[in-house]
Amino acid sequence: MVTRRKLGLGVLGAALGLLGTTALTGRRSVAETPAETFPFALTEAEWRKRLTGPQFHVLREHGTEYPGSSPLDREKRRGVFHCAGCEKPLFASETKFDSGTGWPSFYQPLENAVGETQDRSLFMIRVEVHCANCGGHLGHVFDDGPPPTHLRYCMNGIAMTFKPAANA
Repeated sequence: MVTRRKLGLGVLGAALGLLGTTALTGRRSVAETPAETFPFALTEAEWRKRLTGPQFHVLREHGTEYPGSSPLDREKRRGVFHCAGCEKPLFASETKFDSGTGWPSFYQPLENAVGETQDRSLFMIRVEVHCANCGGHLGHVFDDGPPPTHLRYCMNGIAMTFKPAANA
């Protein structure tokens, strides 16, 4: 006899099967990983040697740091935010704003600094932001930011470094 509970569990199981483990783990499957090569490329061993464990998790495994954990969220000086993986300049401090999310947020990247891909993890579709030079995962972009772009580039602070301006 088919009960509502069995039917519900069957539908849930089928849906999770279609979604794959990505929805449960937050990890993208190989099919969703962009088949893109980047100017700055290292082997996994070289990345592990270059980055700290938490940086590797965010930049190379598409992880996320805890909100409020990055000192870069509170960074107010003039300067430039760079990729922690390859040192490419990503965001000017003039485009940074306090989004109240606990992650460093910007309304616009520097020209040709980032790329975007579709992220279908966690039961939603988001736009992932990665470094255009090394492909490192930086965060996501949302359309709820301030003028003039109305975009919010919500970045993992651990994926970036900050270099203050000479007269900051």
